[in-house]
Amino acid sequence: MDNNKVMIVGTGNVGASIAFALLNQRTAINEIVLTDIIAKDAEGEAMDLRDALAVAPSYVKISNGTYKDAKDCDVVVITAGAAQKPGETRMELLNKNANILKGMVEQIMESGFNGIFLVVTNPMDVLTYLVWKFSGLPAEKVIGSGTVLDSARLKTRIADYLRVNPKSINAYQIGEHGDTELTVWSKANAGGQKIEEMLDADVRAGISEFVKNEAYDIIEKKGATYYGIATCVAQILNCIFNDEMRILPVSSLDAFSDTYFGFPTVVGREGAIRRIDLKLSEKEGILLQKSINALREAISSVKI
Repeated sequence: MDNNKVMIVGTGNVGASIAFALLNQRTAINEIVLTDIIAKDAEGEAMDLRDALAVAPSYVKISNGTYKDAKDCDVVVITAGAAQKPGETRMELLNKNANILKGMVEQIMESGFNGIFLVVTNPMDVLTYLVWKFSGLPAEKVIGSGTVLDSARLKTRIADYLRVNPKSINAYQIGEHGDTELTVWSKANAGGQKIEEMLDADVRAGISEFVKNEAYDIIEKKGATYYGIATCVAQILNCIFNDEMRILPVSSLDAFSDTYFGFPTVVGREGAIRRIDLKLSEKEGILLQKSINALREAISSVKI
């Protein structure tokens, strides 16, 4: 399909911020449909966003609608679900949100939707796996926002220490978007120089810890995180619509473990095209396996 049409399900802080981020940059997207369980909220957000069209960089048709409007969408972004409360882990949200997503995905598929699902709702990796199962779509057409945001946090933090632009840092957080994620220090570099040679081990450990826990800190201070993830989701969407074939650490299917988790993946018009064969250190491999085990345990705990 080439409608360049996106549906954003859920117009809370994250969903509305994604639409706002898309509107305020050059994008190949022609149409955004907002939908929410509270229909008037979606309508209000669409009205507010339309007011910006006369001065925004891109002209995008913006409307509110229902799941039936997914039939000719290229991508459906799922941000809806119960929000993470202060002190609540992403996994504690799981059963609550798994049930919400099941009914949602069934209705979207009934519309005749045959595009790509992009899952943002937490716990994102497990819910992405469940959306894949609920939808019956091929794995490459169901992806999660993964550790794109975590990797952005990582690059920014490293860049602060090295006094360079974060865009000059090549580094990844991988695994679960959550408590068991890890930094691939063995491959991290700035301009080709290994970060391991530039920063001491204790500094690197502090950076990894900060990146892993920053979301909790933000939630404690302002109640939710949305600008960072919205900008990252806008990047993923542009990558899909422009068929950029960019490598992003989205949550994609690992066929060996039958789980979804953040890992460098080629992303384009067909979704998650392929994973990169990243050679990890022995320590990183052990940590990734722990992350996979936690996700497998979470998947098996879902009661639907």
